Amino acid sequence: MRILLFYPNLYGMNTLPPAMGLFTSILRQRGHEVVLFDTTTYENLSAVDADKQKSENLNARPFDDTLLKKYVRTTNAVTDFKDVIKHFSPHLIAMSCTEDMYPLGIELLKMLGSNRPPVVAGGVFPTFAPELAIRLSGGTIDYVLRGEGEEILPELCERLERKEDVYSIRGLYAILDGKEIKNPLPHPVDVASLPLPDFSLFDESRYYRPMQGKLRRMIPVQTIRGCPYTCGYCNSPSQIQIYKAENSRFFRSQRIELVRREIEHAVKTYKADSIYFWADTFLAWTTSEFEEFCEMYSGYKLPFWIQTRPETVTEYKFQKLADIGLLRVAFGVEHGNDEFRQRLLARKVKNEVIIKNLNLVNSLGIPISVNNIIGFPTETRELAFDTIELNRHFKSDGVNAYSYTPFHGTPLRKLSEELGYVKKGELARCISQPTMISMPHFTKDAIEGIRRCFVLYVKMPKERWPEIRKAEALTPEGEQIYRDLKDECLAKYMHYGDYAKEDDVEKVDFAK
Repeated sequence: MRILLFYPNLYGMNTLPPAMGLFTSILRQRGHEVVLFDTTTYENLSAVDADKQKSENLNARPFDDTLLKKYVRTTNAVTDFKDVIKHFSPHLIAMSCTEDMYPLGIELLKMLGSNRPPVVAGGVFPTFAPELAIRLSGGTIDYVLRGEGEEILPELCERLERKEDVYSIRGLYAILDGKEIKNPLPHPVDVASLPLPDFSLFDESRYYRPMQGKLRRMIPVQTIRGCPYTCGYCNSPSQIQIYKAENSRFFRSQRIELVRREIEHAVKTYKADSIYFWADTFLAWTTSEFEEFCEMYSGYKLPFWIQTRPETVTEYKFQKLADIGLLRVAFGVEHGNDEFRQRLLARKVKNEVIIKNLNLVNSLGIPISVNNIIGFPTETRELAFDTIELNRHFKSDGVNAYSYTPFHGTPLRKLSEELGYVKKGELARCISQPTMISMPHFTKDAIEGIRRCFVLYVKMPKERWPEIRKAEALTPEGEQIYRDLKDECLAKYMHYGDYAKEDDVEKVDFAK
C-alpha cells in the first residue's frame, strides 16, 4: 500500500517529530511504500519564522540561520502537494497534527478537491476533539485515530488494503451515514517494542536546530513517554484519566539499553553532533534509571538538551549530567504566584524552591531557559508581574513568555469555556502568537503588551520600568520604544553564558 505521511507544520518549528520517524519505520517494515510531505520549510506559508522570532524577541540567543535558509522552499506548497499526490498516487493520506497545525493541514487538503484518497488524522488534537476535527475539515478527513498510533495506523492501512471493515479498530472515530462511531482507545504502546525511527524522508535542514546560539545537528531520542504530573494547562491529566479508564498507564520510561541503541542510531545514521532527549520531564526517572543512564551516556559525552521541572533538581544529579555533556536545560516555571500556581495550574512547587534550585543549576555553569505563560484564565496584570518578579531572582540564558493557549483536552480549556473567555469549538493558536482568550479585566492587548516586554522587565533595572510600560502599547509609538529598549537590553543586559556572576540577580529573603 502507498501511504503519504502529511505533516502540516508551521514554518521554522524545526524540531524533528519522533512520531513521524516511528510511523515511517513501522509502515516500511510492514511492506508499505511511504513518502512524506512536510511543510516546515515553506517560508511563504507563514508570516513568522518560529525559531528566528524567539531570538529577535530576546527569548533565545541570536543565531546564524544561513544554513537553514539554503533549504527554504520558495515554490508553491499547494502545487507541490498536488504533484506529490499525482506522481505517488497514495492509497491513504495520514496527517499528524497539533491543534495549531490543523488549519494549515485542512487548507491544503481542501485544495486537492473531491478526487483525493482517503484521509486519516491523528495526534493530540484529534484524540481529544475528534468530532470537531472531522466537522471542521469540510469533508476532507474520513477517519480519526485517537490515542497512540504506532499500532492502529498500520492496522488501518492493512484493513483498507484487504478491503476489510475498518470501523471496529480500537481508537477509530468516524461519522458513517450520519452515525458517530467512537471506539475505545487503543492500549498504550509498549515503547520497548518500537523500532528505531526513520527520519530519512525529511529534508537535510530538518536535522538542525538552533541551540546556544548555533545550529546543531540535534536528533531527538525518546527516554520517557507521557508525564506523571497533572498541570492544568497540559493534556497530561486527561491522558492519564483516559488510559486509567482502560486499566492502562500513560507514563512509561524506556529501558536504558534501548535509549543507548537509539543514540547509536542517531550518531551513525544521522551524524548527530548533539542529542535532544524527548521527554516532558527528563528527571521523572527512578534513581536507578538515572544512575544507569549516566553510566551509559558517559561513553558518549555528546552535548545534550533536556527539559525538566524545578523541583527535580539536586546538585548531585545536575553535576553528574554536566559531567557527561549536559548542554542546556529548559525549566517550566509558568507562573510566579505560589497560591495562583497551585490553585489554577496544579503546580505545588514553591517560589523558594524554584529560585534555590535554578540558581543551583546556574552555579554549576549550566545554561538554563525558562518557560512562562501570560494570560491564564482569571489572571490579572498584578499576577502577571508576580511571574516577572520571580524570573528576576535567577539568571536564565533564555526567557520564554508565551500567551496562554487553551488547547482542547486540557483542564484550563474547559474552565476558559465555562467562564466565557473562549468560544466552544474555537481552535487554539500557536503558543507564540497573541492570546485568543477574551477577559474583561485583562484585555488581549494588555496581555500581548506584557508578553512582548516580558524579557525587558526581567533583565533591565526596575528604574526603567516606567519606560518599558510605554513600550507595551501596541501602537507605532510603543513599537518604536520597544525596538529601542530591545536593542539596549541585548547590548547591556543579556549576559549569555555568564552564569557565575550574580550582579543582575535579585536577592530574596527566604525567611520572610
